[in-house]
Amino acid sequence: SKLSKHLNYHHSGRKAHMKKKQTVAEDPEEVRLATFGFILKEDEAPIKAKRSKPEEEEEEKEEDVVFHPVKLSRSDLYRPPSAEELNQLKEAESLFHCSLLKMQMEELLKEVALSERRKQRIDSFILTVTELLQAVPESPEVEVSDLSWLSGAVKVPFLLVPKATKGKFHMAPPASVDLIGSYPLGTCTKPRIMVDLAVTIPADVLHPKDVVNQRYPRKRALYLAGMAEYLASSSDIGTMRYSCLHGNRLRPVLLLTPPGKDSSSFTVCVHVCPPPGFFKPNRFHPQRNNIRTEWYTGLQSSGEPPTPHYNSSVLGDLLPRAHLQFLSAVSSQCSAFADGVALLKVWLRQRELDQGTGCFSGFLASMLLAYLLTTHRISNTMTAYQLLRNSLNFLASTDLTVNPSLAEFHSAFQVVFVDPSGHLNMCADMTACTYKQLQHEASVSMQFWDNPTVDGFHSLLMTPKPMIRTSDHVFQLCELVKLQSSCKKLNLLSELMDHSGNYVHTALPFILSLLQRGLGQRIHLLTHSLSPAPEWSVESDAPKHKAQPPLSFGLLLRPELAASALERGPPADSPKAAEFRQLWGSRSELRRFQDGAITEAVLWDGESMCQKQLVPKQIITHLLQLHADVPESCVRYVGAMVDDVIKTGSEVPSTGEEESLLVVQSYDDLSRKLWRLEGLPLSITAVQGAHPALRYTQVFPPVPLKLDYSFFDREKTSRSLVPKENKPCPAYITPITVICHMEGSGKWPHDRLAIRHIRAAFNIRLGELLKKHHNYTCRSCPTHLDVWKDGLVFRIQVAYHREPQVLRESVNAEGLLVVRDNEEAQALEMETIHKPLLTSTLHGLQQQHPCFGAVCRLAKRWLGAQLFSDDITEDTADLLVASLFLQPAPFTPPGESLPVMFIATPKDKTLSMWTKRAPSVQMLQRVVMLAAESLKVLEHQLMDGSQIQDVRVVMRPPLDAYDVLIHLYPKQVPLLSQAVDPPAVTFSRGVMTSGVALSGGVMPVIDYNPVSLYLAELQEAFGDLALFFCDPYGGTVIAVLWKPKAFIPVPFKTSQVSARRVEVTGEEANTFPNVEAILEDFRVMGKDMVKSVEARTEKWSF
Repeated sequence: SKLSKHLNYHHSGRKAHMKKKQTVAEDPEEVRLATFGFILKEDEAPIKAKRSKPEEEEEEKEEDVVFHPVKLSRSDLYRPPSAEELNQLKEAESLFHCSLLKMQMEELLKEVALSERRKQRIDSFILTVTELLQAVPESPEVEVSDLSWLSGAVKVPFLLVPKATKGKFHMAPPASVDLIGSYPLGTCTKPRIMVDLAVTIPADVLHPKDVVNQRYPRKRALYLAGMAEYLASSSDIGTMRYSCLHGNRLRPVLLLTPPGKDSSSFTVCVHVCPPPGFFKPNRFHPQRNNIRTEWYTGLQSSGEPPTPHYNSSVLGDLLPRAHLQFLSAVSSQCSAFADGVALLKVWLRQRELDQGTGCFSGFLASMLLAYLLTTHRISNTMTAYQLLRNSLNFLASTDLTVNPSLAEFHSAFQVVFVDPSGHLNMCADMTACTYKQLQHEASVSMQFWDNPTVDGFHSLLMTPKPMIRTSDHVFQLCELVKLQSSCKKLNLLSELMDHSGNYVHTALPFILSLLQRGLGQRIHLLTHSLSPAPEWSVESDAPKHKAQPPLSFGLLLRPELAASALERGPPADSPKAAEFRQLWGSRSELRRFQDGAITEAVLWDGESMCQKQLVPKQIITHLLQLHADVPESCVRYVGAMVDDVIKTGSEVPSTGEEESLLVVQSYDDLSRKLWRLEGLPLSITAVQGAHPALRYTQVFPPVPLKLDYSFFDREKTSRSLVPKENKPCPAYITPITVICHMEGSGKWPHDRLAIRHIRAAFNIRLGELLKKHHNYTCRSCPTHLDVWKDGLVFRIQVAYHREPQVLRESVNAEGLLVVRDNEEAQALEMETIHKPLLTSTLHGLQQQHPCFGAVCRLAKRWLGAQLFSDDITEDTADLLVASLFLQPAPFTPPGESLPVMFIATPKDKTLSMWTKRAPSVQMLQRVVMLAAESLKVLEHQLMDGSQIQDVRVVMRPPLDAYDVLIHLYPKQVPLLSQAVDPPAVTFSRGVMTSGVALSGGVMPVIDYNPVSLYLAELQEAFGDLALFFCDPYGGTVIAVLWKPKAFIPVPFKTSQVSARRVEVTGEEANTFPNVEAILEDFRVMGKDMVKSVEARTEKWSF
């Protein structure tokens, strides 16, 4: 009720304000609001009487009253609900997935609304500013080009190119000062509170012909400078800066903030306008010319080109009051109008579409809703929720870049949305790409809005979507001054004149359409950053056009086409061939294809997948150089930059796609051969991979190896290689787990030990058959069979589907069969059922999304580098990444008995078996904190060209948080080459670089990683006292963190004295951990592996 009261108060205040406005006689031309399908006569605007003072005071007192429960009579308690209550209940039921979304939106609206206190401050500051402005002194009349009347301190906020134009100018007090824009309308929202003030230039300062050759915009800028000079002496103004409206240099504005502690709470933006109806609107038709070529270039010209952008800039100054009147009339009819606009503004802000040149501003958001209301596409009784939904639906389904009925506008502008007067295109500066991005975002929002499994509120209104997170590739144009030569090369002189010399905005639409043509079917969407409106001190000159941040462009790729190295063009004899050659220049050549066709084609460089991913980069740099004179050195391409940390291969760099494919092909071949084996007592019912390499998510996929036998000793009986003592640790060979399910049969025993024996017999038999039929070197063990094939090792585990059940069964003392779940059965199910299922499911996801594997590998490389691999396991990390691809549904918060990180899968909705063991609350908090910090650093580096381009920074862990660091000898770390910062010197590890890896031969050293074995020993011996962390991918440091409870004294017991010392005080004997001895144990256990143990005693708190 408080909120609705607040809104009612707000509306009635606004309507009263409107009444005041409408008493001023307006020019009939200005209130020609018929284009939206209805005419607003001034005396018909819906008006409510303003509240009397006592009523308002009463309401404010009411805010502080403590409410007591009201005693209701029995008849009141059981009275049937009123029509309004029934309506609300029905709406909550039918419109919202749940009433939660409605409540969340209402809370958000409270967050962004202005408080009464803030409004009072704004009102009093506006009053002060208005009084000051009305006292601006007169000055004598001078030529427009003569600036001597200004003191040297305050500069004119305008780039005076060409230097002079005709006309006279003098300073005089404004004809009127009015509030315009969102504040009087009630649609002003936090966090950036901008209050707009329109100052009307007196009619005698202007001349009806000032429309021509920038005379009016220059007088406007001079008037602004005159006001700035006068205000500079007042102590009632805090700071004063110039800016320009949405980056339009013809429309400078003055930004004022209040003095003292309020200075950051809101900004008043002073606009300068001509008197209503001073210029005739038909002068500003998009086809008319208002800048003469001879004045602008000094050259004679036969015909004058139209200047639509210049025209709409001047026209925009004529209409703000009429727009406010129109919007006030519309919003007074629709109670949820202000809230609907507020939600739409939040939606736009999260997508970075609401600020800068050619943005979809808050004003456009209000106009869009007003248009939908006046054309009866939405009704006045709708809630804010429905207004947002319908406006997004309209954007998603309506293309404003084409409309045959507005052909005159479309010939001049890319996006057309005409205001109620029928003269002004409100989207004059917007590029088609920005509107397509807006449409794309709106349709994406509509898709997940209807999906009950998605947290719609967060995805819609709470998640920021900067370009770096929404695009597959991003590139930047750095030296914007180069776009001057682009305008020359693209022959854009008349367009440059229309944009008053702003070569960045002149060239941008042409560069976008060039890239759109060149990238064609490879991309879904091309977006670009909106240049922020510059701000500068009133004492400095207006910044040059090049003085703005680099222009960023985002690409949303079609994965199936983006990486194609071949661009096939039209047949050589077709009329389109010349067009194709003109676009691609010397890169286009005639080629003959296998189907016999001879066509134009362009072949881009790229052997491996990781090189082909950058084909769009080659296309972009080639086209910009060829057609726009932008050298490659000015293009900063941020695509696949982060992939460096998972790259391997010296001649042809690769990020693991090809290696993973080789492993999968070799596995498929083994799988077929296992199916076809004859001579087994039972047939094989299923062969399933259960290893990350078989789903493309192994950080560094196993590479086929050819071994140098001289590097090893031999173990005679089993024909296996063993490491030599004095040599570095041999290359690590990953066993790739394969589960082989045997058919059920009555002959399988019902005893756990007997089943194991049968499994071991199967291992031996399988090994014999593979050796006999395919000459693979095999080694059988009781639990598995290792097969050396194509330079890879596959570890086959035989599984029997009833074994977990047998492990759960036991006979108690009374001879009854008891079924009890236990860890052994769960671990076996995990190995033989869940992991194979996860692998095949994620393999399927990789087929749908080709970059799924690479994302998993990068995520796990970061987790490993930050020493979290033990807490967030490979399977957990893969599932987390999968949730990103499959749209995360909002789970119910886990209860006490569930893991802190809960991952539900279709086959496991209640247990989250993948995260049962880890991470703990503390580790998860640390992961979240480090991830947020890393993301900030990484985005900053990728988007800011001045940063040193070292993306590995986010991979280097902060080691100062740990108590002890155990440094290892690099030569005993087999995966050293995978380290984030690999050493310059590498060790020979018994692998031959030339030649193809073959099957057969001697069994290599498998799964031998001294680092992980040492880590496991440390955890077993000291796991109760400390936590141990290590980067599994070539880390040479083991970080140790003492557990807080480890150093609490424990009463002496003879059974618990390992690694503890005894202290006797009086009658009590307590034991403490013996830290010196423990550190010595670290060294002893890691003999020949540990280089040094660094104890950071200054951090220890015990």
